[in-house]
Amino acid sequence: MRHSDFWQLMDDEFGSGYAHVLASSAVLSAVGGRTAVEALKAGVHPRAVWVAVCDLQDVPQERRLGRDRPPRD
Repeated sequence: MRHSDFWQLMDDEFGSGYAHVLASSAVLSAVGGRTAVEALKAGVHPRAVWVAVCDLQDVPQERRLGRDRPPRD
């Protein structure tokens, strides 16, 4: 997963405004007691950060893969 994919998932699930607030303020024990932003900057894989955010926010399994999007031409 790329960083851009992580941010797309965050925006889709939480909305663009709240996604950035959540990523910079919620401390995630699963990634070393860092915020999502800190974890990404420290080199933690974006998938691990996404899973940690989902676990903290009780995102259902069926929404963890993101929205279905039509293929690009």
